[in-house]
Amino acid sequence: MSALADSTSDLPAPQPASQDEPLLRLRGIGKNFGPVQALVGVDLDVPAGQVTGLAGDNGAGKSVLIKCISGIHAPDQGQMFWEGHPVHIRTPRDAAHLGIETVYQDLALCDNLDIVQNMFLGRERTKRDILDEEAMETAARETLTSLAVTTVRSIRQPVASLSGGQRQSVAIAKAVLWNNKLVIMDEPTAALGVAQTAMVLDLARRLTDRGHAVIMISHNMSDLFQIADQIAVLHLGRMVAVRPAAELDRQIVVDLMTTGASTRTVEPEKG
Repeated sequence: MSALADSTSDLPAPQPASQDEPLLRLRGIGKNFGPVQALVGVDLDVPAGQVTGLAGDNGAGKSVLIKCISGIHAPDQGQMFWEGHPVHIRTPRDAAHLGIETVYQDLALCDNLDIVQNMFLGRERTKRDILDEEAMETAARETLTSLAVTTVRSIRQPVASLSGGQRQSVAIAKAVLWNNKLVIMDEPTAALGVAQTAMVLDLARRLTDRGHAVIMISHNMSDLFQIADQIAVLHLGRMVAVRPAAELDRQIVVDLMTTGASTRTVEPEKG
């Protein structure tokens, strides 16, 4: 069994290699699909303890970029650095070994299994060749409690009975259970109500409070500006801006998404 599978939910929160070094650094990342250039020379720094919002129009390259980071696609050009060291992420297993977990829009949860079974799916704990249900229940409960996920009735509740926000919370807790350092969220608030959206955004912020890095893709500008420390904008496969959220507003981001540039500046708050 790998060291990753032996991890427990009470391990110390992840820490970056140094205060100056981002957890993940991308330099000149390119990806081609035949004659189509999906990504062109993408640079991005992803610091630990921060939410990086990823914005872009449909077809801008957001999904391709996170699939390169998560090992589904291998970049054709460029270099990735993890905690200051060059890495080659060729498979999802490589990404998981580093501590990168992606929560996709479909969540990849099994409706016919309960919360504990979903959180340990494929990584079940055993004792003398028998499932160690007690250890898995304890770890699942501790992880959910540490993230202040208190709305589920029971950790043995079938996932099919959960609300959209609860399902997102379980998928995120599953990522945290294995002590991952970077959690990528793909449209986590899509189709959620106001209360459920607030719950998921609060959960993302709690991840950064524990030292995790978060990349969040969202078409919802309100969500991005509520949660993101910095916002990265892709336009036609190129990274056209990576700026602190405080230096942007919705109209500037829309300009960057649709034209690749903006001459606007953030209006100072009237005091």
